[in-house]
Amino acid sequence: MNQHKDKNTLKNWELVTANPNYKNWTWKDLFYFWSVNIQSIIAFSLITSLYLIYNLNSLVVFIGSLFGSILVYFFINLISIPSQKHGLPFVVILRSSLGFRGAKLFGLIRSLVGIFMFGIQTYFISKALGYIIRISLFSFDNTILDQDLFLFFFLGLNIIDWFAFTLAIILQTILFSVGINFNRKIINFSGLIVYAGMLIFFLIILLTDVKLIVSSFANVFVFENFFKLENLNPLLTVTGTIFAYFSIIIVSFGDIARYTQDKDQLKKGNFGLIFNLIIFSFFALFIVVGSDIFLKQGPDAIDKIFTNPTDIIGKFDNLQITVIALIFIILASGSTNLVANFIPSQYSLINILPNKLNLQSASYTIAFIGFLVGIFWLTILSQIGILSFVDTLGSFFGPIFGVIVMDYFFIKKQHINNKDIYSTEPEGVYYYTNGWHLKAIFSLFIGLIFSASTIWNGNLMFLQSFSWIIGAIISSVIYYLLAEK
Repeated sequence: MNQHKDKNTLKNWELVTANPNYKNWTWKDLFYFWSVNIQSIIAFSLITSLYLIYNLNSLVVFIGSLFGSILVYFFINLISIPSQKHGLPFVVILRSSLGFRGAKLFGLIRSLVGIFMFGIQTYFISKALGYIIRISLFSFDNTILDQDLFLFFFLGLNIIDWFAFTLAIILQTILFSVGINFNRKIINFSGLIVYAGMLIFFLIILLTDVKLIVSSFANVFVFENFFKLENLNPLLTVTGTIFAYFSIIIVSFGDIARYTQDKDQLKKGNFGLIFNLIIFSFFALFIVVGSDIFLKQGPDAIDKIFTNPTDIIGKFDNLQITVIALIFIILASGSTNLVANFIPSQYSLINILPNKLNLQSASYTIAFIGFLVGIFWLTILSQIGILSFVDTLGSFFGPIFGVIVMDYFFIKKQHINNKDIYSTEPEGVYYYTNGWHLKAIFSLFIGLIFSASTIWNGNLMFLQSFSWIIGAIISSVIYYLLAEK
């Protein structure tokens, strides 16, 4: 189907109101969406590390995690409404608040963060894939990896690493660029199969010695003195940490919400975030503690307990378990890459050049840049503190959220002009000042100053986990005051 080529229109088949035939996502689909958002190596390590950092004071960590997920649930439901009601992705909703040029600029920031994280996540996926390849080669000949071909490294990667990384990029690009209906199938399949894998691993550990594992697992929990004042800071820290983990997905959640059947399905499905966090936390913590008991390190040596699932798998002297577990890690990380990084980046790139890009060409762009990020990650990018730069870009997301919500609910009273939202004509209501809504952008940057200061100002770093919320509140208040004048 040919797209409208009028240079004065911002229409694109991927950006127009969602096809009614595609608005078929139910609460079950959103449940799996939230499951794949949390089923990653990063989330596994983060959650289990929180329990260990606070000496397994499980009640503090559990309540803090619950509070954090409830905060995300509240913000997600707010940002979901305009996209679900109008069937529009995040970047198109952004046009109504910032102007069409403002939406291009700040949508680009969302895509840059997404593409960068896509490249890094793909690098770690390729490491798991590389392990499988090495194991397979060893099964034929345990000396083959000693050959000169496999000992030559370029940019920190040998021929197996290069093959694994290239294959990971290609497979993800092919699968993720088919369209939202196929993406939905990927999400549902991955969300279910990864939990099945965790259950299997859970049972393998449990059945090694049921009595010892269960008693040891029960003994590591600390429920005493929960209401002591000294627990307040850990509680707030855990709350902020969990919120920060999900914050990247909040602002662009409209890309998924636009396909839900109705508001009831949306709210029910988003509750799956809280439920998934509870399920995943239980499995992750049990696997970490159980594996440690199984490996005879003992739960008393907390600082020596492995929290990275790849490290845990590497300690098991069982080829079959290792391969199966690595496959589950690849599935989990790949699906997280899809929902958190790839889909938002697709829409953001198309929004920049709506008359030139489509789903496939945007996907190829993501793949190319992600490839460059991944191959230079080990030798260059990881050494120069690039993540601080990415975190700074991420500081925009809270203020963007604040402006969108305030503008849509309180200024525009939940109304969007479906014609003008695609227009670059001066007569359009979203033209503002040559395509820039200056009041909104000014408010956004003020929020950014406060949000980014928690990253760069050492005296304010204790607020870093809440930088998103701080930026959202400040930008929304300032925007409301300016817009009402």
